[in-house]
Amino acid sequence: MSDLSVNYLGLDLDNPVIAGASGLTSNLTTIKNIEDAGAGAIVCKSLFEEEIQLEAMKLRKELSEYNEIHAEMITTHPNLREKGPEQHLFWLRKTKEAVSIPVIASLNAVNENTWIEYAKLIEQTGVDALELNISSLSSFHLESSEFIEQAQLDLLARIKNKLKIPVSVKIGPLYTNIANFVMRADQSGIAGFVLFNRFFRADIDIDHNEMVYPFTFSQSADSLLPLTYAGILFGKVSGSICGSTGILNAQDAVKLILAGADAVQVVTTLYRNGTSHITTILDGIREWMETRGYGKIDDFKGRMSRETLSKKDSRAYRRSQYIKMLMQPPEVLAEQIY
Repeated sequence: MSDLSVNYLGLDLDNPVIAGASGLTSNLTTIKNIEDAGAGAIVCKSLFEEEIQLEAMKLRKELSEYNEIHAEMITTHPNLREKGPEQHLFWLRKTKEAVSIPVIASLNAVNENTWIEYAKLIEQTGVDALELNISSLSSFHLESSEFIEQAQLDLLARIKNKLKIPVSVKIGPLYTNIANFVMRADQSGIAGFVLFNRFFRADIDIDHNEMVYPFTFSQSADSLLPLTYAGILFGKVSGSICGSTGILNAQDAVKLILAGADAVQVVTTLYRNGTSHITTILDGIREWMETRGYGKIDDFKGRMSRETLSKKDSRAYRRSQYIKMLMQPPEVLAEQIY
């Protein structure tokens, strides 16, 4: 039987399929189901600083609601305190105790001090690694891309230097030069890169003239962007590469690994098909390997990366391939599209 074991973030995993952060990884029952289905690791649902801030604001509002009615009304709740991250930290400890596979925490903060404070507290729960979710959709037009990226790189380096556990970063695709940003972060000692964070975007309800926030699942085609950058980065960074977004089946996972990914994260397919679908994905990877005589993941990892392909074939990772497609006769192009 083929060996699916991999090394990710310096952690030894039984296989490259990781359950990504979601509502499914915030419940002990589904977490145990994920482990039973054979996942190589699990990323717990993110700790969001903004969520904690909103809870704190709500508590302060409730405590002060009747202040103008009676001067001492707030003293009826003299010992109430804002929860802060304690509930999430407790949850991480319980998760780590409940499963034997590696547990990766996830953090999404806003302020620099909070990033560092929460990261240190998370490390104390005993998790095996920490995944940082960074993004910047700046509405301040005077901030240059260079300024934003350097601030993120400085923050990553400071967090990494405060912790002993491996630190990975989950980034979005909105960088002028994604490969350059990843390679600069790699130089600071970041242990891995998750490509890519799929952000929820606001939409407009034109019937009621209001903002709405649709929940949309990813499609297999969405995996082509992380596939492209896994192929570009393979052999160029010392940190692990993890494909995320659009990995729905064994074929998608195999493609990412062929491009150069060390592991893949799955979320959408678990919502659609249940946590047991992890077993199906693993069986599919194993069957594909065995029919081609691959004994282990490293036998084919990166075989379709830009570094490994011939000069001619590696054009697939450059714009020239796009131009080549557009220059095809209209009837051929239409056939490919439809």
